[in-house]
Amino acid sequence: MADGDERDFGEVMADYYADNAPVYVPAGQAAPEPVIDGATLAQAAWDAVTIPTATIAYNPMVGDVGATIVGLDTWVWATGDTPKEVTVTATAGATTATITATAKWLTLQPKDGTAKCTGFGIPWTEENDAKGTNCKIIFNRSSAHFKDSVTPVDVKVNYAITYTATDGATGTMDTHTTSTTTTIPVAEIQTIIVQPTDEP
Repeated sequence: MADGDERDFGEVMADYYADNAPVYVPAGQAAPEPVIDGATLAQAAWDAVTIPTATIAYNPMVGDVGATIVGLDTWVWATGDTPKEVTVTATAGATTATITATAKWLTLQPKDGTAKCTGFGIPWTEENDAKGTNCKIIFNRSSAHFKDSVTPVDVKVNYAITYTATDGATGTMDTHTTSTTTTIPVAEIQTIIVQPTDEP
């Protein structure tokens, strides 16, 4: 019985028998597989799925610590096992359900900076530099005041989930979000302008 169902067991059983006729199985034969509707199968399959959290790379990377620079466009892109789409298929008896989780972009929330992402980023190369990127951060302060001199960046990916099944069931599920926090060292370039005392 579902949580919060105030009916007694007899009422639940009566409802079940009203919708499910008894099945005779001769001795020695296997009982028929239970019928599972597509929506239930899709939910059970999705409950067994684990989507990895996003990992990112960035550019520029200056010096031994690989620091980016205050005020510059820092390119960010998804790496490793960061999926843009996940498809899962499950079968029970005669019913097959297919679940698809789709994400459109990274969501970045840096401390001491602003981010703009309309995709999963583009790895920086000299060739790509001229084309531009769809995911970047501009830091407005160095990491010097943070522990270990690195700036925290929250990384999230939101997945929209849909499903279809061979029994005609279709639908959507609640949005799934993966979330993690990474760090990026941020350095600041300071310039001193000296006024010459002697005119040439």
